[in-house]
Amino acid sequence: MVDTTVQAAEAARGERRAHRLGWFYIGLGLFVALVFASTVTGEGDSSFGMVLARDRFADFEIGLGSLRLLPSLVVPAALTNFLIAAVMGFLGARLLTKKALKPSNLTLALVIGLFLFAFLTWAAAGQSFNLASMLRQSVLRSAPLTFGALAGVLSERVAVINIAIEGMLLGGAFTGVIVGSLYGAWPGVLAAIITGGLLAWVLAVLSIKYKVDQIISGVVINIFVLGLTSFLSVQILTQNADLNNSPRIGAWNVPFLSDIPFFGTILFKQNLFVYIMFGLVAVTTYALFFTRWGLRTRAVGEHPKAADTLGVDVYRIRYIGVILGGLVAGFGGAFFTIGQVGRFDENMTGGRGYIALAAMIFGRWHPVGAMSAALVFGFSDAIANKLGILNTPIPSEFLAMAPYIATLIVVAGVVGKSRPPAADGIPYEKQ
Repeated sequence: MVDTTVQAAEAARGERRAHRLGWFYIGLGLFVALVFASTVTGEGDSSFGMVLARDRFADFEIGLGSLRLLPSLVVPAALTNFLIAAVMGFLGARLLTKKALKPSNLTLALVIGLFLFAFLTWAAAGQSFNLASMLRQSVLRSAPLTFGALAGVLSERVAVINIAIEGMLLGGAFTGVIVGSLYGAWPGVLAAIITGGLLAWVLAVLSIKYKVDQIISGVVINIFVLGLTSFLSVQILTQNADLNNSPRIGAWNVPFLSDIPFFGTILFKQNLFVYIMFGLVAVTTYALFFTRWGLRTRAVGEHPKAADTLGVDVYRIRYIGVILGGLVAGFGGAFFTIGQVGRFDENMTGGRGYIALAAMIFGRWHPVGAMSAALVFGFSDAIANKLGILNTPIPSEFLAMAPYIATLIVVAGVVGKSRPPAADGIPYEKQ
């Protein structure tokens, strides 16, 4: 009887979500048709470059001319957007009319991807836009978000809410640039990692030992780090420029793979932080789901009392998870200074720690899901920066809001309800 009731409740929730997404798809389709398709001006064709001019295999010399291995994608803007609107309307109507049809996150991802392509097609109408370059920037900009989201996964898998990711990123960026300026890039990265670990240790002591409200302690750490780095930046860095001039860890082209047209540009002509990001996601996934430590970690996050009964040291596992997350976040902080500009500016993380939290929720507390969500946010960030060159009628201030609007959409539950670890945020009292 209970199982039947639970199944009925699940079916009702699924039907309600299907209706919401159905109307959402139809609404997006109407928006694409009325705004993007109907307002196309100029030549009306959008050209998307698939390779960079400096790519090794961009052009082949043949006789008196040259051949482009992967030519630009040219599409009629208005017609393409009308077709996209029709597909969205069809998918929405299908969800509304078929009761047994369950909403799929894969379909949602397809619709969002179509909407973004429609937007790019509208913005690039009558112009040329390098798609490969923008996607490369999307992957690059997702790196610090992925590190922050991984920090959240490691912490919340042991049931400690980590609001302090923003402070860990910012603190790592600050100490990284100072040590990097004095001793080199990699010592600076090490200093950033240690800084993130120390801040995570403070969070762990407050949350686990003294059982302070985890959200409050995280916010306090963020405010403290923001205030301290701003003060020290004014008092030290502005008066000692040599301490704010770290060598950078730049891009490294993977031999042979970087020569692959389009995909080689996006994935294998990247900053070293990006390659480490992919490796760290793989290692974290394996450790969490295929090792004894990962089993204990997930048990502590789901049912700490049962884990304690079986001899697992709940406090120790929680300390390890939170501090490991801090080390990863500190490394992500080094990306902002040592991985990009080689200098520190006040509040240069710009709320990326909070976006990383949204990516973690979007990714359902899974490393691969968190990275996938970070790529979505990185894409919205890259759009905001790249579209400025196309002279779109959208004000630059609104373009700058793109990653934060995407964050609001995610936390509003459009992607469906995400269930955190059962004991997340609950202090453990050993009996």
